[in-house]
Amino acid sequence: MFDREAYNKRVEWYQDARFGMFIHWGLYAILARGEWVRSTEEMPEEEYLPFFDEFDPVDYDPKKWARAAKEAGMKYAVLTAKHHDGFCLFDSKLTDFKATNTKAKRDLVAEYLDAFRAEGIKVGLYYSIIDWHHPDYPHYGDRIHPMRNCEAEKDVERDFNRYLEYMHGQVKELCTQYGKLDVMWFDFSYDNMRGETWRATDLVNMIRSYQPDVIIDNRLEVSGEGFGSLATDNPNVYSGDFVSPEQIIPPQGIKSESGRDLVWEACITMNDNWGYCAKDKNFKPASMIIKKLVECVSKNGNMLLNVGPDAKGNIPEESMQILKEIGRWMSKNGNSIYGCKGSSLPKPENGRITRNGNKLYYHVMENSIGGVPLFGISRDQVKSVRLLADGSELKISDSWMASNYPDVVFVDISSTPYLPDEVDTVVEITLKDAV
Repeated sequence: MFDREAYNKRVEWYQDARFGMFIHWGLYAILARGEWVRSTEEMPEEEYLPFFDEFDPVDYDPKKWARAAKEAGMKYAVLTAKHHDGFCLFDSKLTDFKATNTKAKRDLVAEYLDAFRAEGIKVGLYYSIIDWHHPDYPHYGDRIHPMRNCEAEKDVERDFNRYLEYMHGQVKELCTQYGKLDVMWFDFSYDNMRGETWRATDLVNMIRSYQPDVIIDNRLEVSGEGFGSLATDNPNVYSGDFVSPEQIIPPQGIKSESGRDLVWEACITMNDNWGYCAKDKNFKPASMIIKKLVECVSKNGNMLLNVGPDAKGNIPEESMQILKEIGRWMSKNGNSIYGCKGSSLPKPENGRITRNGNKLYYHVMENSIGGVPLFGISRDQVKSVRLLADGSELKISDSWMASNYPDVVFVDISSTPYLPDEVDTVVEITLKDAV
């Protein structure tokens, strides 16, 4: 039986945090063609293994990553403990295919957890339930395995239950050997590989026995394109705690079948790849990411923004610059993000609205002529109007032009054609009563 009260308590911090860092990192950083390189190029294991001997992230300093995340205003982070290639950044006792056996000779997950916790950032681990390295994971005929078309693999006997024991064992290691985890991010179900194919009920019950407060995504049941039973009134044990749309922001947010707002998180890349891709310079500008973060919150969602460190352990300079620019905006306007959700007021033409209790945050992304209209509220509801960035009072306009529209509150934000913040100027309206 689904415990709604326990669920609501579990996700409370997560809905306050709103903004996190995703980190995709592994052997594939050496190839620098993205984390799916083995699958897309149908690369045999023997061609991939030499990179294991080469892996030596001499610049890896998770304290630097954690500082960058904190300065950007991120409240939680998720690192790929193991991706689809099966390579483990942690010291698993169940495999030799791990960072401690490379030139690194370090448990990279343990160092990440220590560094981010030290900055007060909630910590999460990504774990791929897919594994292209394990001999008992389906090869030939699987839709995405690198050896899916290799005839030599056609008649090889494999014991999927043996793989499941391995996978469950590694998740247990992560849940029992690394302290309190705030997020477990599984990836991903597909075709008939979903739900109980993974022995998902047993897996989640085991996780909850060791990490009762951990937040789990919905991909034991579905992939990025599905909502799963979390969207019903009686979710499965393995439905997870949040929906995980990928590379898209839901047009209207996400609601359950009965109309309840669902907890969701849009995971977004800065460029076009999750893992490091040297030739991919198609980075989204910081201004766009800020506006999209605001859009997520205005629709009751989170944003998990990805970085893909290179083979030496450096977050690309373009990503670091974007994080700094986001951080500058967040340092002044974070109150319009943290602890906020959407408003029942209609979306204004010039931006978006977020709210927290009796405070409305109008995100003004386009200036107006004759005062900026704040639709949906009346003068007698307003206690104060402030520019969030510096706390300065904004006067409600008494101009003769505005007098034709007594049902609309106009404020004078700028004496020039330009907004104080060209990306997103946030007006904080404190109402006399909560909305």
